[in-house]
Amino acid sequence: MKYTLLVLFLSLTVFSQKTTEPFKSNRLGETREITIGLPASYNNNPTKSYPILIVLDSQYLFDPFSGAFNYGAYWDDLPETIIVGINQNKREEDCSFDSVEGLPSKKGAKFFEFIAGELLPYIENKYRTAPFRIIAGHDVTAGFLNFFLYKDNPIFNAYISLSPELAPQMENRIPEKLANSKRSIFYYQAVADGDIKWLKEPILKLDENIKLVSNEALNYKFDSFNNTSHYSLVLYAIPNALYQIFDSYKPISSSEFSEKIVVLQNGFVDYLIKKYETLSNKLGLKVPVRLNDFKAIEAAILKNKAYEELDKLAEIANKNYPKSMLADYELGLMYEKLGDAKKAAQKYQRASQLDEIGDLTKDMMYAKYDDMKSLTVKK
Repeated sequence: MKYTLLVLFLSLTVFSQKTTEPFKSNRLGETREITIGLPASYNNNPTKSYPILIVLDSQYLFDPFSGAFNYGAYWDDLPETIIVGINQNKREEDCSFDSVEGLPSKKGAKFFEFIAGELLPYIENKYRTAPFRIIAGHDVTAGFLNFFLYKDNPIFNAYISLSPELAPQMENRIPEKLANSKRSIFYYQAVADGDIKWLKEPILKLDENIKLVSNEALNYKFDSFNNTSHYSLVLYAIPNALYQIFDSYKPISSSEFSEKIVVLQNGFVDYLIKKYETLSNKLGLKVPVRLNDFKAIEAAILKNKAYEELDKLAEIANKNYPKSMLADYELGLMYEKLGDAKKAAQKYQRASQLDEIGDLTKDMMYAKYDDMKSLTVKK
């Protein structure tokens, strides 16, 4: 109960730009209600683009998803994301499929085209969106979202399927599509130990079949939650799904530093470069290198006495924070550790004339300059 209240509080306070509006659909021949949640930074950051999450069953899933995103974004573990919810009062009609062919039919076929041909183009034309799309649903709508995987070039990059009601042959068709995917794709599904019995068997079979897929482009996670029901699993699954999809987005943690970075023999800066290239290539996000990540790589370099790598780190600093003292500080530190006090003093002096950043201050640069200058005088 406390977690639910926290989620609702965050969604109401942080997503200050949450609006509900009518959307006239030619495909459906009716007007539907959609809810749009814009990140708090949207208006103040005019050059930033954001991933999109399409939430089916928005009438009860929007707030849990927005709350989880807001909490994760507060700690910079998750990226700020544009959330688009589709309110579905007649969800079974929206998600109808042919019981023999196992494909969308009647209203379901129209609803499929509404999402792909009307709603997504509308959102991407109106808002600054990154080329990364997620879709999420629960039971009936979770099963329906899998139809987007049937296309040769699926329009979504990530799928969050919570206790899905699967259409005929889905447990076989989905693994086949995932196996043949040429681009990175994230797929998450969850089931509860207290789930509806007739739903569980095909879900478990689908999990079994996906685990046989050998495709480096696939990032798959399956959760089976104990002491949960068909409905309570939602609050357990949403954070797990988001942290699976955006695992590479997170800043360098203490465990990542100790287990993956500081143990390297070399290539510390290359590790940092690859981390942010992954953000760009897999998630479509252009994120400046975080200061804490700079400091983590710097610490690993110093611990391993790989001082020459500070030169390359300075190049990245200059690219990401060109008006700050960070790049010259890294060069000054390199020359200091290599025993060239004269060049170190020059770099620290230059750094003192540039903008402060993080814990780097002008007073600190003056002190560094004086220390290095004193060494040159003694010589």
